[in-house]
Amino acid sequence: MKVLKFGGTSVGSIENIHNVKTIIDDGEKKVVVLSAMSGTTNILVAIANDIAETLPNEAIDKINKLHESYYTTINQLITDKYLNEKVKNYVTEVFNFLVDCTYKTYSESLENNIVAQGELLSTFMFNSYLKQEGIKSTLLPALDFMRIDNSKEPDIAYIKKEFASVFRNAGDSEIYITQGFICLDADGEVSNLQRGGSDYTATIIGAAIVADEVQIWTDIDGMHNNDPRYVENTKPISNLSFDEAAELAYFGAKILHPQTVTPVRADNIPVRLKNTMNPNALGTLITSDHIENGIKAIAAKDNITAIKIKSARMLQAHGFLKKVFEIFEVYETSIDMITTSEVAVSLTIDDDRNLENIVTELEQFALIEIDKNQSIVCLVGHSIVNHQETYKLFQILQDVKIRMISYGGSKNNISLLINSNDKIKTLGKLNDYLFELVTL
Repeated sequence: MKVLKFGGTSVGSIENIHNVKTIIDDGEKKVVVLSAMSGTTNILVAIANDIAETLPNEAIDKINKLHESYYTTINQLITDKYLNEKVKNYVTEVFNFLVDCTYKTYSESLENNIVAQGELLSTFMFNSYLKQEGIKSTLLPALDFMRIDNSKEPDIAYIKKEFASVFRNAGDSEIYITQGFICLDADGEVSNLQRGGSDYTATIIGAAIVADEVQIWTDIDGMHNNDPRYVENTKPISNLSFDEAAELAYFGAKILHPQTVTPVRADNIPVRLKNTMNPNALGTLITSDHIENGIKAIAAKDNITAIKIKSARMLQAHGFLKKVFEIFEVYETSIDMITTSEVAVSLTIDDDRNLENIVTELEQFALIEIDKNQSIVCLVGHSIVNHQETYKLFQILQDVKIRMISYGGSKNNISLLINSNDKIKTLGKLNDYLFELVTL
């Protein structure tokens, strides 16, 4: 059995929903994971923000406009009178719940419940649409089996056990539909897997049922060798290894959630990236195989903060780095890049919510310099640190000020820290020169 995930744009219009139905209606049983309709999550987050700022009227205005847009979609998509009324009743219940939320005190738990409604809406509507089209489909509520532990990591053992139970009790069907992104936390409260988490949901389910393949359907023809938002003439990559895909996703390739390949790599379950609007395109296949060496792709990660920690007195002392890392651990802040010299340590973070507290503690034993508005440009490919052409990238970027370089920590990754104002220029230069040197 395969697991197919469709993102927000894939279910963001009537035409695209029709495309999804055509793709999945091939006579084979499958699990279909859906995101919220494009734009819905952003509006739900804005509603939660209005509640946090005690702006109930603004929140209700957004709720009413979103409710109206869903009614329009239902009337265009669900023509069967009985199903149309059934879906509208469900949608009205959801929006009444949202209105009730505006009278409550804001909390993270409340926001999680509000944001979860997007996936609940899209799956209920799509399941009803399939029934109208004569396709035997069953809705499997993700909150009945998806759970994260106290470390906010998927509780795989629990998920596998509960999904098997939910699946068994669902009875025979052609299509099993569930929500991406949403889950319960260790206390049984509604939570989520963060933005892009529907990809993660799909591979978690894929691992739980040992799927034949997990397919991630978006609005682009697979993983590209550079960011098509900033660089012209990028090309999709036909094959990537799990390592290469993980590096690209973590360092900015928006097509994948950074943890997507983690659940399936142990069982070597293939992950295929496809385009809902162009289903005949080859896409990208991600497996454990390394097809060729050299630089395959470039990604960029924005909103990076660089921290220079200077202390000539303590740097070489035993336990100095341990003391530094413990501060970041206390504030649950991950480090992306790190370089050291005789008198300083430089590192980067992409989450600066606790930056002030971190700096305060670091200043107890070191001098601190902060550089914001930084980007990490990541070059990915199998054994690129050993590739004979890799040295040329430093010639290409001789007129770009590079703040840090991470080289050798992974044989599949070279990362450069630059000012964000130089990002587009850097991506363009690398695209123009590097892909003339490496055969993809």
